[in-house]
Amino acid sequence: MMSMTFYVSSSVQLLFDFWDVNNPAGMVLSVFVVLLLSFFYELLKVFRQSMNLPQMAPLRTPYKVPPSCSSPEMHGTTSESSLAPIETGLTTADPKNSWLTHFVQTILHMLQVILGYLLMLCVMSYNTWIFLAVIAGSVLGYFILFPLLERMQQRGYV
Repeated sequence: MMSMTFYVSSSVQLLFDFWDVNNPAGMVLSVFVVLLLSFFYELLKVFRQSMNLPQMAPLRTPYKVPPSCSSPEMHGTTSESSLAPIETGLTTADPKNSWLTHFVQTILHMLQVILGYLLMLCVMSYNTWIFLAVIAGSVLGYFILFPLLERMQQRGYV
């Protein structure tokens, strides 16, 4: 029967029959692989989010208010020119491109779900080292990749 509490050991069987670890060197390698899988999970999240950002458009067209309407004399009145839509430079997406983007997003989502469940099964081995590898990979991925996404947004790459 499998242990249902966390334990510290250099032997564990992860995910598949062939991934049977019985020595400290194998455990170090397994911890490194699980850490990389967890980091890759965070990379997929950031990549999917960066793909989604350029397509987000405002729900309403913003209207400009000329400076003359903000003066106290014009309080409460608006002219037709003040309700003209602001030119935002947004163009409509090509339908073929949107389907391709949606397909790629679907594939990436599928990979993210599969990887998430594999990481969950790794944690369910109840080996403390594997659990810490999943946590460390996730923290490291978030720490490195999300600021990179913010920089890309600020510079206009995404």
